[in-house]
Amino acid sequence: MHHYWRLSGFYFFYFAFVGALSPYWGLYLKSLDFTAFQIGVLMSLLQVMRIFAPNLWGWMADHMGRRVLIVQIAAAASFLSYIGVFFGTGFAWLFAVMAAMSFFWSASLPLVEATTLSHLGEHTGKYGRIRLWGSVGFILAVVGLGYGLDYLPVRFLLWAILGLMLGIVLFSRFIPEAQVAAHDTDKIPVWHILRRPEVLAFIGGGFLMAAAHGPYYTFYSIYLVDHGYSKGVVGWLWAVGVICEIGVFLWMPRLFKAVELRTVLLASFALATVRFLAIGWGVQWFAVVLVAQVLHAATFGAYHAAAVAMVHRFFRGRHQSKGQALYNSVSFGAGGTLGGLYSGYTWDVLGPAWTFTLAAACAFAALLLVGAKLRLEQA
Repeated sequence: MHHYWRLSGFYFFYFAFVGALSPYWGLYLKSLDFTAFQIGVLMSLLQVMRIFAPNLWGWMADHMGRRVLIVQIAAAASFLSYIGVFFGTGFAWLFAVMAAMSFFWSASLPLVEATTLSHLGEHTGKYGRIRLWGSVGFILAVVGLGYGLDYLPVRFLLWAILGLMLGIVLFSRFIPEAQVAAHDTDKIPVWHILRRPEVLAFIGGGFLMAAAHGPYYTFYSIYLVDHGYSKGVVGWLWAVGVICEIGVFLWMPRLFKAVELRTVLLASFALATVRFLAIGWGVQWFAVVLVAQVLHAATFGAYHAAAVAMVHRFFRGRHQSKGQALYNSVSFGAGGTLGGLYSGYTWDVLGPAWTFTLAAACAFAALLLVGAKLRLEQA
């Protein structure tokens, strides 16, 4: 595929940014003496904006036929919004800055996913080989900053993130626009596809899976540091999960030929249930924490690859961008918001172990919903 490096480069910087922000931004906010609930609120803004912003951008992209132009505008606006973090540390100020940044940042990924899948055509199994460079970027950012923040003040994180966002802006200039293939569902309103029981069940499962990951993305690093793990070790634990995720992306073409998408989703939900119980109740044992991170291969890698392929199956032609946006906004947006907010509340009230138990319950609910409603002939 002649566009391989241009698409891979964007994924690299996009997920390197995630690798800097998700594990360490909570530590920066904690250094400003915010409460657990305030940290949960600020971290959840990244997901709140994904509820409605991707649908707006996806609708514009499908109507204009200019996905890449919107990605470029959104990347630049996100970069400019982020600069505000250097000008204040108050809760209201950071709330406004993170809300603005997240509104524009959330536009990019669903549009780039739709563009990548359009370029791949019928060869969607090759998606993993492009997407794995996002995982490489995440690993380099999370390990590098993990060690760096053991020796540098936590404020250094602000500059590291600024550099990664600049990389997103630059690589957005090189993404090739894709022709959207016509499909017989083009004349059907997108809501007619969305209201099918199997589509609703799939998206509901995504909502619950994202809610399950809320405590992990908001408090995992804080939880480990509070239990005596160094930031360098924390960085490596995040990286272990993503290294295993890369293995899944490389293995994906063979996996999807041998196993149905529905089966991959159900296995991911089941392993997520086990994983979050292990983190919640086994944090004092390094071996348990390590095995839980290996399970990231299933709870994110295999799950995400199967989910993107499932969206691509349900939403075709000119509905591709809207379909990816709807999936992103309901699952990562609404589900991620719920995850961030309930974990911010229960962390202090019920404690970390029970917060991760709630996460496991969300994953188990997803297993029951998708297992009951998404039938074999539909997936």
